[in-house]
Amino acid sequence: MPTAPARAALLGNPSDGYGGAVVAFAFADFVARVERSEGVDAHPDAVPLLRAAARRADAGDAGLRLRTTIPREVGLGGSSAIVIAALRALGVDRPPDELARMALAVEVEDLGIAAGLQDRLVQAHGGMLSMDFGEGTIEALEPGLLPPLYVAWREDAGAPSGRFHGDLRARFQRGERAVVAAMAELGDVARAGAAALRAGDRAQLHRLVDRTFDLRSSFAELDPRHVRMVELARAAGASANFAGSGGAIAGTLPDPEAFDALRTALRAEGCHAIQPTVAD
Repeated sequence: MPTAPARAALLGNPSDGYGGAVVAFAFADFVARVERSEGVDAHPDAVPLLRAAARRADAGDAGLRLRTTIPREVGLGGSSAIVIAALRALGVDRPPDELARMALAVEVEDLGIAAGLQDRLVQAHGGMLSMDFGEGTIEALEPGLLPPLYVAWREDAGAPSGRFHGDLRARFQRGERAVVAAMAELGDVARAGAAALRAGDRAQLHRLVDRTFDLRSSFAELDPRHVRMVELARAAGASANFAGSGGAIAGTLPDPEAFDALRTALRAEGCHAIQPTVAD
């Protein structure tokens, strides 16, 4: 059955829609699975995604059955995974970059959802990518360069990603100084983070993951429940950044043993946490 994995950003997000750069990874712990069926079998929120994917693939009203384990609306790429898995189920066989752009068109052009390209690129390629949207380059980074990782989320604090991205785009287009400056610095942070990964400089990587979140907090009004997750992660010695639009965080651990303390602290706040397996 065709699938697409969850994804989490580490560095630079959400500058991908503004000529910036992002480092992100796909992980196999959660996936969306889609197969052909007699009709559309999915959660009502996912039906428009499936139908738009079918139209984009010139498959008309093709029936599709969705099963996904990706937590909803917490910024782990759930909707983009559904679209990519659906396109694959419909027989779309394109290089990863083309598949990612097709999936983005389904949401942005066909459904009017504000979104960026990095989610789809990571999910179409798999692994860990350094994506520079100013230079137009994509580099696959060796997952073995990564220190121990975690991903955490809280299901009671989700929100559609288009809400955050739509407001951000409007502010950027108005030339709001804080937003424009932050997007430029976020891109620089992601480029420096990719360099730190290649050099094996985990301390610098830790600082840059934290800097990504700090930049976001400088221009965006954040849900206190999301901020609390970041605070708990940092108190446990981990770095922390929003994995996407909010509701989930991701970061690096000083050592594998630090995960147990982090998970315990997050559970006390009603959150879930895993040590993800980077997807091929």
